[in-house]
Amino acid sequence: MRKFIIKVNGNSYEVEVEEVRGGAPAQITVPTTTPAPTQVAETASAPKKEVAVSAGQEVIEAPMPGSIVRINVSEGQEIKSGDVLLILEAMKMENEIISPRDGKVVAITTSVGSTVNAGDKLVVIE
Repeated sequence: MRKFIIKVNGNSYEVEVEEVRGGAPAQITVPTTTPAPTQVAETASAPKKEVAVSAGQEVIEAPMPGSIVRINVSEGQEIKSGDVLLILEAMKMENEIISPRDGKVVAITTSVGSTVNAGDKLVVIE
């Protein structure tokens, strides 16, 4: 019998493997005390607000999938290039979504707690 420690999804399991000669199937013993499955709370995405974008307006899109943890601007607010519009959490890191230019926030198409995908509209500026 040989013992191995195998990691699956961050959980370690000790297994015993019997080496068999002559083509007989190997016997694997797995401990009976497996960790209870953890429930993942599903966060429902808020309905996306659709906004028509006209000439002279620019859409700021999500660069990666994640969830919105903070929105720093409001509709109608004047902004400068480099201002932090919102914070997108992805892979346990907070990413600042910044304004590419001076302008005014025309629409915010997401909300705090929403899950977004790469390319989703977040903010429209003019």
